[in-house]
Amino acid sequence: MTEKETLALYEKTGALMRGHFRLTSGLHSDVYLQSALVLQFPEHAAALGAALAAPFRDAAATTVLAPAIGGILVAHEVAKALGSRCLFTERENGVMTLRRGFSLAPGERCLVVEDVITTGGSTREVVECVERADGRVVGVGSLIDRSGGAARFAVKRVALATVEAKTWKPEECPLCKTGSQAIKPGSRT
Repeated sequence: MTEKETLALYEKTGALMRGHFRLTSGLHSDVYLQSALVLQFPEHAAALGAALAAPFRDAAATTVLAPAIGGILVAHEVAKALGSRCLFTERENGVMTLRRGFSLAPGERCLVVEDVITTGGSTREVVECVERADGRVVGVGSLIDRSGGAARFAVKRVALATVEAKTWKPEECPLCKTGSQAIKPGSRT
């Protein structure tokens, strides 16, 4: 799947939105990505997962992990394409952790995936969780890179598409200065 095809799926399903948005970080932006809108269609989720899995076939990952909740479907589909198992992490007392009886064997080869990487913060938290569990991260993948290449990792990193989006501090937002109200369509408030 090409970058153009990935973005076409996001646009077709309304998952790529343009307007005035308040991001989880508190910054304002003219673009918002709601991956749940594209992943609600199993055929799109499977195609995106297979495409993201392809560059990691030689990594020999036995487990694919993602942060809950946005990355769960991505991890499931990537794991399915790789013939691996799928786990997800959750925050417990502010720390990303394996719960629900999930565990890793020492040295277990893990691929960390996400739907959208903006700063890379959640993905880094999952990487740290794997390392605390004595697992080995062999790659990081995302459907969309919204960081402009700024989110870097010490392992192979792949994104199916890059989306350029401007961000502003609320007090500097030109959209606010025109009287527009930022909306928060995401999952965290």
